[in-house]
Amino acid sequence: MLVSRREVEIEWGDCDPAGIVFYPRYFAMFDASTALLFERATGMKKIAWTKKFGIVGIPMVDTRAKFIVPSRYGDVIVTETRATRVGRASFDVEHKVFKGDTLAIEAQETRVWAGRDPNDPDGIKGMPIPEDVVRALTAD
Repeated sequence: MLVSRREVEIEWGDCDPAGIVFYPRYFAMFDASTALLFERATGMKKIAWTKKFGIVGIPMVDTRAKFIVPSRYGDVIVTETRATRVGRASFDVEHKVFKGDTLAIEAQETRVWAGRDPNDPDGIKGMPIPEDVVRALTAD
């Protein structure tokens, strides 16, 4: 599977009063890491691939994380992101966050390749993931 690596330096605003990263900030980092994975797979930024494929995005429908080692202001972490399953309209993503050589977080997401629902103009609906995107995500 295609793997994307993203290095992030923890900023002051990422941290809570205890001086460690406030957990919702990690989920924002995971979202950016998933977008970067698709950028590598498609060769385009998110704004371009959503437009090209006529989708509204890839909303998350399930997520979970195991926090093993905390990170603090000034730490540099590396997130390795990969799709672990690609279905017809949904896919699973795994994020492994490393602090140096130490595994700090293991996280998983399930997302949907979503477009406008033709029966409900205010709604969205899972759409088939294009075969070229599937091939790019599942390539070794």
